[in-house]
Amino acid sequence: MEFNGIESDLFTLSILINCFSQLGEISLSFSVFANIFKKGLEPDAVTLTTLIKGLCLKGQIHKALNFHDKLVVQGFQLNQVSYGTLINGLCKVGETRAALQLLRRVDGKLVRSDVVMYNAIIDSMCKDKLVNDAFHLYSEMIAKNISPNVVTYNTLIYGFCIIDRLKEAIDWYNKMISENINHDIYTFNILVDAFCKEGKVKQATNVFAMMMRKGVKPDVVTYNSLMDGYCLVKEINKANNIFNTMAQMGVAPDVQSYNIMINGFCKIKMVDEAMNLFNEMFCRKIIPDVVTYTTLIDGFCKSGRISHAFELVNEMHDRGQAPNIFTYNSILDALCKNHHVDKAIALLTKIKDMGIQPDLCMYNTLIDGLCKSGRLKDAQKVFEDLLVKGYILNVYTYTAMIHGFCNNGLLDEALATLSKMKDNNCIPDAATYEIIIRSLFDKDENDKAEKLLREMISRGLL
Repeated sequence: MEFNGIESDLFTLSILINCFSQLGEISLSFSVFANIFKKGLEPDAVTLTTLIKGLCLKGQIHKALNFHDKLVVQGFQLNQVSYGTLINGLCKVGETRAALQLLRRVDGKLVRSDVVMYNAIIDSMCKDKLVNDAFHLYSEMIAKNISPNVVTYNTLIYGFCIIDRLKEAIDWYNKMISENINHDIYTFNILVDAFCKEGKVKQATNVFAMMMRKGVKPDVVTYNSLMDGYCLVKEINKANNIFNTMAQMGVAPDVQSYNIMINGFCKIKMVDEAMNLFNEMFCRKIIPDVVTYTTLIDGFCKSGRISHAFELVNEMHDRGQAPNIFTYNSILDALCKNHHVDKAIALLTKIKDMGIQPDLCMYNTLIDGLCKSGRLKDAQKVFEDLLVKGYILNVYTYTAMIHGFCNNGLLDEALATLSKMKDNNCIPDAATYEIIIRSLFDKDENDKAEKLLREMISRGLL
């Protein structure tokens, strides 16, 4: 344009800034911004908001706030969209308190707050499970005559669902209806998913039926939630029917759909059926992800087919899918359960060499495996090493070690470990007590056993 003598205006340059911002090219956005001033043009609120949004999209919220402060000092006027963008940016990086402070700072002074600003903060509070705070902010909106919209209600319904207050979530849905606010696909998906996660599949199907009656077409998220719900209650055939219904309804399954079904089959040891679905994914040109592979590997491991699991690990590498900590946990657990502890130790060393830090779950599995393979001293060495390295050991770590001592008749060491466990503020569970109590009774240490039994009862663990 400029080469041909066509002078660019503020509108043209703002479009260019928006393009660079959407691509994450912030330095280029600000180069164009500098060009605006060189041309003697005055940037408006739209241009300035575009720059703020670009910084927020890159997660550079503090730079966005600093830029805002400079603009205010220089006398530039920002609008509701500008502040809505900043507040949303703060919420997206978990700075909910700062977002609320910004709302208080600008409300009625620089701009009038609107539903977008409130929705962003209410959403962030609900995701942080601060649902009561979110409700108070909703009440504040109403007091200011700011009308809530479908996003407001969806957010609150979701908030009550994730803190297991489903009755109140339904109440909010009914309130939404009574206030003539049109629900959308997200409203129903939130409710279907919440019921399914609770194993209340009948209620979920009732919501699904209501959704159909109201002419809202289910999407892949709806079907995935229903399949997940049926898999949770081990009704795999019904989940499979839903999976097959999707295609008939014109909804294409995604990688998540396959992951849910593969997991469902693996959980009930139908690994061959899971493998058939895995192969079907390639026919449909759906690329399995690390969750798909890890789920199948875990299924093979739990079915005692470790060689198949290792074949899948090799395939993951060949397809550029890096195994994660959960993948290796499954294999390590299978090796230990089959008393291949040397192979488990070798795997742990290999993981460390790859730059993956083993988690406590891995060490717990190894300690338990070593104890059950009669290698108590090796288990002790790993246990003591964890303490030296500052790991916060959990009830499973201590219980595995206590079990190892008891199996070897070392009751004093088991009781000392129990004492150390309590000193480190790790509360024993029923399994911990039962292992020691049973061993004490077997050795006719009845007084010590009864003392622990009374302690167990006083903790409400019987």
